[in-house]
Amino acid sequence: MSSVTNPQHIDLTESSVELDPTWSATAMLRTDTAKRAFGIRIAELERGRAVLSMEVRDDMVNGFGITHGGMVFTLADTAFAYACNEGANAVVASGVDITFTRASGVGDTLFATAERRWLRGRNGLYDITVTDQTGEVVAEFRGRSFATDRPLPQPA
Repeated sequence: MSSVTNPQHIDLTESSVELDPTWSATAMLRTDTAKRAFGIRIAELERGRAVLSMEVRDDMVNGFGITHGGMVFTLADTAFAYACNEGANAVVASGVDITFTRASGVGDTLFATAERRWLRGRNGLYDITVTDQTGEVVAEFRGRSFATDRPLPQPA
């Protein structure tokens, strides 16, 4: 899996960005309040692949002074969501697991690179690697997706 150490960030929430209107990720960009609350930014976005980043803030560390595992999970899960939402209907997680391999802390920039491994019918499998700004692996996340029948609203 590739890692990103210094991507050029693209703010895909701007109205000037044109994406395929049937692509669920387009609708997600307009309404993803969790992404905004955690300061998660999208560096790359294409069908089956997403690279997101997040700078670790003071309010994201646990009692040991390291990044809370839930924050790392949220970044990886968000990258998973953007990578697997490729069509007009919502795709959700049917199961995930994460392995934490290295601690990070305040001031670190974390990158989550999500890549589709396979897609069959309504089911998909995605691997997400979370790295820090030096390229060291912080976590490995595997997500299993399920495509629902629920269409997402088209972005305005």
